[in-house]
Amino acid sequence: MFDWMAWTPVTAGFFGGIAVLLVGMAGLEVVWPTRERKGLLPIPTTRGDRLFIGLLSSAFVHLGWIALADSPVYIATILCAIWVAILLRWA
Repeated sequence: MFDWMAWTPVTAGFFGGIAVLLVGMAGLEVVWPTRERKGLLPIPTTRGDRLFIGLLSSAFVHLGWIALADSPVYIATILCAIWVAILLRWA
C-alpha cells in the first residue's frame, strides 16, 4: 500500500507531524471557533488559512533551499518552523 514512497523515519515523522498539526487545528476549531482577522498579512485570514499559507510557503522555502544552498536542510526546517509560528501568532 505504501510501496510508492521511501518511508524513512524522517519522511514518516514529517507526514506524522503534519497529521498531528491538522488534528490539533481541528480540535482548536471545536474548542475555540476561529474568526477572521487582519494582522501581518494584508488580507483577513482564519487560523486554517494561516496554517495553509505557512505550510505552502515552507514547501517553497525548502525547495529553494535544496536548489540553492549547500548547507543542511534542517536549517531551512528551523527557519520555517519560526516562520509558521510567527504567521499563526501575528498574521
